Amino acid sequence: MDFCDQLDSPLFTHFIANYTHPTGPDLLGRTEPFFQWQESRRQTGLWPYSRSLDGAPAAECAVRSEMGVARQGLNFGSQDYLALSTHPAVVEAAHRAIRDFGLHSAGSGMFSGNTPPSLELEAALAEHLEMPYVALFATGWGACFGAIAGLVRPEDHVVLDALAHASLQQGAMAATQKVTRVPHLHARAMRRKLQEIRAQDTSNGILVVTEGLFSMDSDVPRLDELQSLCHEYGATLLVDVAHDLGALGPRGTGSLGAQEMLGKVDLVVGSFSKTFSSNGGFVATRSAAVRQFVRVMGGPHIFSNAILPVQAAAARESLRIIRSEEGDALRARALENIVALRGAFAERGVKCLGEPSNVVPVPLGDPKLARIASKLVFERGVFPNLVEYPAVRLRESRFRMQVMSSHTVEQMRHGATVVLDAIAEAGRLLSDCERTRAPLRGAMGASDSRGRADV
Repeated sequence: MDFCDQLDSPLFTHFIANYTHPTGPDLLGRTEPFFQWQESRRQTGLWPYSRSLDGAPAAECAVRSEMGVARQGLNFGSQDYLALSTHPAVVEAAHRAIRDFGLHSAGSGMFSGNTPPSLELEAALAEHLEMPYVALFATGWGACFGAIAGLVRPEDHVVLDALAHASLQQGAMAATQKVTRVPHLHARAMRRKLQEIRAQDTSNGILVVTEGLFSMDSDVPRLDELQSLCHEYGATLLVDVAHDLGALGPRGTGSLGAQEMLGKVDLVVGSFSKTFSSNGGFVATRSAAVRQFVRVMGGPHIFSNAILPVQAAAARESLRIIRSEEGDALRARALENIVALRGAFAERGVKCLGEPSNVVPVPLGDPKLARIASKLVFERGVFPNLVEYPAVRLRESRFRMQVMSSHTVEQMRHGATVVLDAIAEAGRLLSDCERTRAPLRGAMGASDSRGRADV
């Protein structure tokens, strides 16, 4: 089968969503069709996922595909926004925590898993967010899922922005069947839904869920407007600040600080896996009762081992830097890179999505073009993340390029050039195939019109 013929095969026409609901009595055997499809993409270089770094997540590094193919080049796939994972002070804090507390928390937060680094991190984060009570979780996913599943009961309602992270959506679906997704950043639709719910149900809770920065579109909600709506209709607002906290806003306070909403939002959840050079997550609240309730009722806190001492120490030291003049300088350097990257695309007529942030979404559209372009950029030593359906809508594939303070403006320009050239070449390949196949389709259509009207 030549390249043009492959365009109509599952290699290009199928997505992960085609395989999410396998059927049949053999739970293990029915995974085989997905594996065969995935393997065909791997073998042809069209599977850009599950890659590995051969070193630290530096601006320039070696990346290895699942097939073991390695390339040296520019890293636009890591979420180390202020490059703190290799900062000497953060590395030393991690070493010190290992020396003093060992490698293992050895218990959940409810069963002796807390350590001095984790308690210090809770206190520092509470000060940073102006939310006096913080509960830590082993992962950001666990914090988002646990906050919702811990607080919401089957009689309650959850209203999510349609683009809310999967951890938030799955937490909602685990808690209640009364889940509504409103159009992305659509305040009027949110108001209508809250009015509708309260007109029918004045007895149960409503949780409204949004994000400080949406990482697929690099856009932000009006948090003051959402919080006012929640007050008006007796609802509770939860904001996930995984991508903006630390990287954006005054002193790294993210969208909350930029919109003067520190300490004014009902619930804040987030992750240490982006700017804070660690793993783990948190729930922040103004209520001591809520903190204790979520710790006990939010399954991921009580039934997972607590964040490790080394993770907590790295996040704590990262937070110290984030709040310092050095943090301001790192954010300024990152912003210079962000503006340069978006500008390089704009110079050639490509408008990146959303607002300037460490996430720069480059629209591709056609998923076939996206897969070909992704293969080409990897071969040419530029490593963005390909995002395709069902993570985004069917014809809204994109590269998600993640910018770090350790990048340079020159690297931004080079990265944009490689990506744009790959997109153009992928487009030419598809056009050539269309021209090659057009006469054949025309001949088939003429034959069918004479003798195969049933086809």
